[in-house]
Amino acid sequence: MFSRCRVVGCSNPARAGTEDGLDTRFCRPHADHYSRHGSPYRPSYGAREMAPYRAAAMAWLEAHEDDAYVRNAVDRVATLLQTSGPHVEAFRLRGLSPQDRAKAAWARLRRAAVDPRRMVAAWLAIEMIIRDDPQAERKTEFKRVQAAKLIHKMASGTHKRWGEGANVKELHVYPRSRGRVLRHIGEALEEATELLVQHRRPDLPSNAET
Repeated sequence: MFSRCRVVGCSNPARAGTEDGLDTRFCRPHADHYSRHGSPYRPSYGAREMAPYRAAAMAWLEAHEDDAYVRNAVDRVATLLQTSGPHVEAFRLRGLSPQDRAKAAWARLRRAAVDPRRMVAAWLAIEMIIRDDPQAERKTEFKRVQAAKLIHKMASGTHKRWGEGANVKELHVYPRSRGRVLRHIGEALEEATELLVQHRRPDLPSNAET
């Protein structure tokens, strides 16, 4: 019943057919890929691919800052930041639920004073690149994970430094960008930008303008 991974062309057994887990759909490599990227086979968009879309999205937001739907999206993201709870150091995330880790990510963004417009622009950029990609993965989960990965990188983790001279010590801890936490972040961002996308998607810059 669980003899093969569901990804076309993969001959590996699904994890449930081995001693490696209970996943009835994918083998270990494709399960890991799905966890990190939101698709078992489609890779994430790279930084170079995303850069012109992110720049175009931010420029569009700035040009339409008085638009009611733009203000609504920015305000709703700002609310996510303000209601995310106390800041949690990255090295204290172990043991927290995915939902609490997602809240901690929003709290890190708040602590880093990241402009809410950058997060709205991240979602719009994903909308735009998927629209322009003829081979895009168009499932909602992929879109959520791709946007979440962008904003997850805006809060760079926890960095500590103590001591002086030759005795100086540093600690750098970065939260893992994978799993259900990305789904929670992406879903919250999607809900915050829902009205903006619903009413202004046709007005977003085209590929030729990026």
